[in-house]
Amino acid sequence: MTVVLTRDGVLSAEALAAVRAADAVYSTVPTDGLEPAPNVDKLLTGSVVLLTASVTDPSAAAMIAAGSRVIEVPVQGSAPALVEAVAVMDRLRSPGGCPWDAAQTHESLRQYLVEETYELLDAIETGDRAALREELGDVLLQVLFHARVAAEDPADPFDVDDVARDLVGKLVGRHPNVFAGADRVHTAEHQELKWEELKQAEKRRQSIVDGVALGQPAVALAGKLGQRSGRAGIPLDLFPGGTSAAEQLFRIAATARRAGVDPEGELRAVAKSFAADLRAAEDAARLAGVEPSALEADGWRRFWPSRPS
Repeated sequence: MTVVLTRDGVLSAEALAAVRAADAVYSTVPTDGLEPAPNVDKLLTGSVVLLTASVTDPSAAAMIAAGSRVIEVPVQGSAPALVEAVAVMDRLRSPGGCPWDAAQTHESLRQYLVEETYELLDAIETGDRAALREELGDVLLQVLFHARVAAEDPADPFDVDDVARDLVGKLVGRHPNVFAGADRVHTAEHQELKWEELKQAEKRRQSIVDGVALGQPAVALAGKLGQRSGRAGIPLDLFPGGTSAAEQLFRIAATARRAGVDPEGELRAVAKSFAADLRAAEDAARLAGVEPSALEADGWRRFWPSRPS
């Protein structure tokens, strides 16, 4: 038997799981598709869930007195903003919430996670503080969304608290110099080496390639492999030695990362600069009464912006 203290029809993942598993679900508040609470004897028989707005409701009180579990939904606006964000996500996924949100899965959300991450990256690169704040919220939404979906998994559920708990354990475990009285780490480079040692032992990695996200952008992937192989002492002459464009790009990106340069970020900066030049040339052509689509090589050179050498 379970009493769900609900507000405005919001159900947490735990409450939703209880509702789905129950033999009967009743409600002391008007709820579409649910029967009103019956007599107490019927409430205390079998796997029953009661939705109620107050634990002082007679039906709820009787069930609680009989040992029923109580699941409570936080009051929106009465909790810290981060907790409230979780409550809002709960409402969106609850019956009567948003049909689109309720239909999403980990797989269907992948594209949005990638898009929001790149939009955050763009806000960082442009130095737009308002956009940075907004895009951090959009990335946080993806974390809350995936955690809520995970909490509804019937075989292996976990929620945002489990995610946060694992994160705290990881942060503490990987900073023994801060939390466990280990030897102090005085430089960022030394800290990175210690992290690699800790991760190697923690994850029991069998290869220096283990843990490298092979689905990341190709330039970033090449750079990461260059960095990892450099730490292992693999010489540059063992990099792909062909003359194809791809092999040459790999060598450039991997070697750059070994030298402490972020090839993905640097290449993106050059590409964005080129895009700005292209837009400036189009604008200059239009100001001169020339349609950019009609330009040929010499025309593009004429309107291309000059940059200090």
